[in-house]
Amino acid sequence: MLTQKKIFSLLSEIPDPEIPVISISELGIIRNVNVTGNAVEVVITPTYSGCPAMKQIEYDIVSLLKKNGIKNIEIKMVYHPAWTTDWISDEAKEKLRKYGIAPPEKSSMDKASLTGKKKRCPHCSSSNTEMISQFGSTACKALYRCKECKEPFDYFKCH
Repeated sequence: MLTQKKIFSLLSEIPDPEIPVISISELGIIRNVNVTGNAVEVVITPTYSGCPAMKQIEYDIVSLLKKNGIKNIEIKMVYHPAWTTDWISDEAKEKLRKYGIAPPEKSSMDKASLTGKKKRCPHCSSSNTEMISQFGSTACKALYRCKECKEPFDYFKCH
């Protein structure tokens, strides 16, 4: 018997295509799962409108559910409320840091969140850092450099 809990459990296995150290569930992209008989609707929200990874995420969801015998699958994309870094679990933020990405520090995306406060280096924990570019390896990250250990790192932008 299909249950919402079983589907959520399966979806927690799917890694984010751009940051494979965390799952799409930990990132907060999975908003809801609706099970009606043998049909499953998965409600997702992109981290950014136009996020290029969303098609891959949809594909990964459908592939995993089909592999588990579920044939009637609908993916519903919702944009309201907008995704926020508040939806990233604390455990996922720690995984980001260990992976070398400075996790988001606050939820409001404004210019001060990028430039007003030094970001803590995920490699050496120094706050003696500087922003190199508002865009890092993906649009949802900014590129920083640590002035202590000299290592570049991405900062997961808040919003």
